[in-house]
Amino acid sequence: MTRFFKWLYPGMGIKRWIFLLVTGVVMTGSVGLVAVHYLSRESIFLAALITAVLIFGIFLIVMAVRNILRFFVRSLLPYQNNDLVDVIFQKRQDRFLERGPRVVVVGGGTGLSTLLQGIKKFTKNLTAIVTVTDTGGSSGRLRDELDVLPPGDIRNCLVALADAQPLMLNLFQYRFEDGSGLKGHSFGNLFITALSKITGDFERAIKESSKVLAIRGNVIPSTLEKVTLVARLDSNLAVEGETNITEYRKPIRQLELKPKHCRASEEALEAIEQADMIVLGPGSLFTSVLPNLLIEDICGKLVESEALKIYVCNVMTQAGETNSFTAADHVDMLIRHTDPRVINVCVVNNSDIPEELIEKYAREQAEPVQLDVERIKERGYQVVQANLIRTESMVRHDPERLARVLFETFIRHKRLSQK
Repeated sequence: MTRFFKWLYPGMGIKRWIFLLVTGVVMTGSVGLVAVHYLSRESIFLAALITAVLIFGIFLIVMAVRNILRFFVRSLLPYQNNDLVDVIFQKRQDRFLERGPRVVVVGGGTGLSTLLQGIKKFTKNLTAIVTVTDTGGSSGRLRDELDVLPPGDIRNCLVALADAQPLMLNLFQYRFEDGSGLKGHSFGNLFITALSKITGDFERAIKESSKVLAIRGNVIPSTLEKVTLVARLDSNLAVEGETNITEYRKPIRQLELKPKHCRASEEALEAIEQADMIVLGPGSLFTSVLPNLLIEDICGKLVESEALKIYVCNVMTQAGETNSFTAADHVDMLIRHTDPRVINVCVVNNSDIPEELIEKYAREQAEPVQLDVERIKERGYQVVQANLIRTESMVRHDPERLARVLFETFIRHKRLSQK
């Protein structure tokens, strides 16, 4: 009984609509009885009055029901600023996305977050497995000073998958420009780091951040151990740290993790085991994609997986890491560090790049990745070619185009496997 009276508390905002609903029901019910009683009488005035009152009563009922529904929607759902029709549309879309295939994306850097922006429009069953070897910028400083895993790539993935309001997204990506201690740090990195210290658990910090941003899917670090990337160059010199490797700008012969036998996170292994499609890349081959695959447990699960495994090749080479690499060179380096069975399909861009952008990249010692498709096919892999990029000030994968090609490839594969 006490619960019932709570609906009558001041400021609830629902009493007026309940009163309006009752009034409308009483009016239409009374008019119905009057109409039956005087049905046999021929009175134009009475008929018009009954009709007017009936219409007004129905109008009151519709208004009351609409606003009662709006009250509950705005109270229970995180879409307070949206119209009712937008909320219902969003919920129906979510139901559709919940039936989508289970997709795991493995990588790091801007390439991974770009892809996630597209894939989240096709399925809600999405897991991003993210590298934690970053040693530069805000992430590197937090890693060194506070002994935490670098949160930068994870933050970018959370924002890419978020359904939160733009203000919250801008807050997470905000980077401090002043302050001796804060300058260069992003708010999102500090937020995740603070949560990991409060909870004592980096994975839980990611989960709580996911709730704040209302993300679609899951973001998981590939390992919870503090690992360092080690590159052995052609001169046999060993260079430690992702930032040092990138800045050294010398051909890499072999990539390793330190410690070598680190353990993968359990959630990452479970996600791979349950996946219908696994996507490697796009992103820096040596500093975004391979660091995840060098974890023996992850590589082993990929080999065992019966999911469709796709490698998205980069569009441009990376100075100091993949100079003069063709598409087949990317694939060769990938399988040389792992196992030929980690992929089934290679997706490459075949659209032209504007000459002015080619010249711009050439000044940075980068060039378009040449397509030697036949060499990839000779290794037993299917090759999918498509227009995957957008060319504005930079050459970048277009999130929606790339996601559409991936899902079309998955659907074709599924149909063929069912024959």
